[in-house]
Amino acid sequence: MTEAAVAPVTERPRRGGERRSAGAAERRRMLLVALVFLAPALVLLGAILVYPVIYTIVRSFFDRSGDEFVGFQNYVTMFTTESTFTAIRNNIIWVVVAPAACTILGLVFAVLLDRIRWGTAFKLIVFMPMAISMLAAGVIFRTIFQESPQLGVVNAVVVAVQDAFGGSASYPGASARPDLGVVDEGGSLVSEDAVSAGSTQDFALVGIRQSALPDDAQDAAAPSAPGSDEIAGTVFLDVVPGGGGTPGEIDPGKSGLPGVRVDAVAGDGTVAGTATTASDGSYVIEGLGAGEYRVALPADNFAEGASGVPWLGSSLITAVIILSYIWIWAGFAMVMINSGLSAIDRSLQEAARVDGATEFQVFRKITAPLLMPVLIVVFITLIINVLKIFDLVYVIPPGASKPAANVIAVEMWTVSFGGGNNQGLGSALAVLLLVLVLPFMIINVRRFRQERER
Repeated sequence: MTEAAVAPVTERPRRGGERRSAGAAERRRMLLVALVFLAPALVLLGAILVYPVIYTIVRSFFDRSGDEFVGFQNYVTMFTTESTFTAIRNNIIWVVVAPAACTILGLVFAVLLDRIRWGTAFKLIVFMPMAISMLAAGVIFRTIFQESPQLGVVNAVVVAVQDAFGGSASYPGASARPDLGVVDEGGSLVSEDAVSAGSTQDFALVGIRQSALPDDAQDAAAPSAPGSDEIAGTVFLDVVPGGGGTPGEIDPGKSGLPGVRVDAVAGDGTVAGTATTASDGSYVIEGLGAGEYRVALPADNFAEGASGVPWLGSSLITAVIILSYIWIWAGFAMVMINSGLSAIDRSLQEAARVDGATEFQVFRKITAPLLMPVLIVVFITLIINVLKIFDLVYVIPPGASKPAANVIAVEMWTVSFGGGNNQGLGSALAVLLLVLVLPFMIINVRRFRQERER
């Protein structure tokens, strides 16, 4: 009886040990199988990520040739170079402006387009720039923002608006025919002698090309006889194509100058009346009192015409590049936010509307808070994206504006491969960019984990 009782006691530990050994062997086998399947991915990850990062960090401590160890000299040089400070400043501008603008626009598009009948079509239009490569988008924006109105669409519109609301026509380079009673006073052409109401005063101008005349210009013609309270005359180009004609006279073939402002200036210097020349160059200044006046063509008539805004100049180039980025990435933000919008509980919004909340209150107190996790992920993703922006900054600026638009990624490429041939300094810039991007990547990974655990 004693032996029977002892036998099972001695066998139990043996069975437990066998089970533990079998479990350990099974775990080792599963681990080995997992490593076999993960090995190709681990090799690729090490080859294209881990090794380049480690090599770049090590290379940043060597000189441009890679032969001499220089310690932190590359980092000192990096932070004492003006181009690096410009790049860091521009990256700060990018981080402050571009992600916020894209996120806000994406939120507006997602919320508003979700409530209209043709919302899907509009969303497709907004998202369409994402199908264009950054290089192609850069070429597009560089073309449409050209300073010449003949090349850039934006400046063509600007010039058209300026011409439409700018008042007088512009005849740059025009001057009066000498010895015909007109003098130049500070750029304005003024009658040499005062004339009284009821008189005429012509202006025979030269220095204007026939090709520069407005399309509505007609042959010069004398106006009808002025009344007792009027001064009339003609402003014309005193040149007959092919030659001929009498200087100072309105001859056949001479063109009138339309759109010229003409002022009647009283003795105390005040403008008593004004008129604008017709298509044949004639004008009539009405409502003048008794007395004498000097008739003047203000200098504004002879200023340079409307010209384009230098969008691609040093002062505006960063704004243009950021605008192109927003044009592309607002669609990405819209799609991400729209996916979050489709996942929220709409019954909460309906309950708030039933309780009398306005649409803005529903958006501010229900929709926006529920979308906040998605908004944060989109915002941080765009921050990471703009910190390493390269394509648009490299393509859009012309040569003279490239230093003003510089960012860290472009500076890194320029120093390493774009003529500097200093890969030690370029590696230091790459490490700086990694240090700036890494915190936001960690935040984003944590956000993804928190969302997965919910």
